[in-house]
Amino acid sequence: MSKFFKYLATSDFRKQLIIAFVVIVILVFSLFISLRFYTRHGEGKPVPNLKGLSVENAVQLLETEGFRYQIDSVFILDKKPGLVLEQDPDPNTNVKTNRMIYLTIVSSQTPDVNFPDIENKTLVEAQAMLENYGLKIGDTTYTPDIARDAVLDFNYAGQSVSVGQKIPKGSRINLILGDGFGASEVEVPDLKGLTLSEAMFSIKGASLTLGTVTYEGVVRDSASAIIIMQTPTIVPDSVIKVSIGTRINLTLSNQ
Repeated sequence: MSKFFKYLATSDFRKQLIIAFVVIVILVFSLFISLRFYTRHGEGKPVPNLKGLSVENAVQLLETEGFRYQIDSVFILDKKPGLVLEQDPDPNTNVKTNRMIYLTIVSSQTPDVNFPDIENKTLVEAQAMLENYGLKIGDTTYTPDIARDAVLDFNYAGQSVSVGQKIPKGSRINLILGDGFGASEVEVPDLKGLTLSEAMFSIKGASLTLGTVTYEGVVRDSASAIIIMQTPTIVPDSVIKVSIGTRINLTLSNQ
């Protein structure tokens, strides 16, 4: 053991140690240079900014710069089909020639969605439901109805559409809504020959009001008396319309 430690103190050992260290340094440096040459470290070019370009222009630019490409597509409402939305790697990233560039573009194929049940829903509810299905509200028209802003009817491109029917995503749905007032005018019923109780039922059902009630001649039984005259007067083979709540005056007789 003492001879080994004496050898470590000799100049011959130190010379061998220096030679080994130099060899290791040369090997490491050579490996680094080889890897640098093999991977062409520092060589390459920046990726062009392709976002917002049409897919045709983007592909032409990539081919000119010597890049490969792969394209995926997604449908986005209100975006022009064929536009580049995303790219990977990002713009100005330094990469080697022939690198694969991944593009995401707006699809030109519109997917279909099932039409939701919006009948009798309020305008706010219908709008939320349509938006959830990727649909839009088109024209809105109002029709007399006591239900304010309730969806009474709807159509797509002028054609009726049923619940569950498949239509293109992004379509505009036209709505017909109630105005909350109902009909401003109603038809006056012909009450002649009816008893007072029967007439009152018809008047109420027509959203009109009972006015004055008079009797002609001797009335022995008011319950059996029938209407012989009313105001407004009904003309045979004609339709008389009045405002809702108009008073209807009646004349009854037992004759």
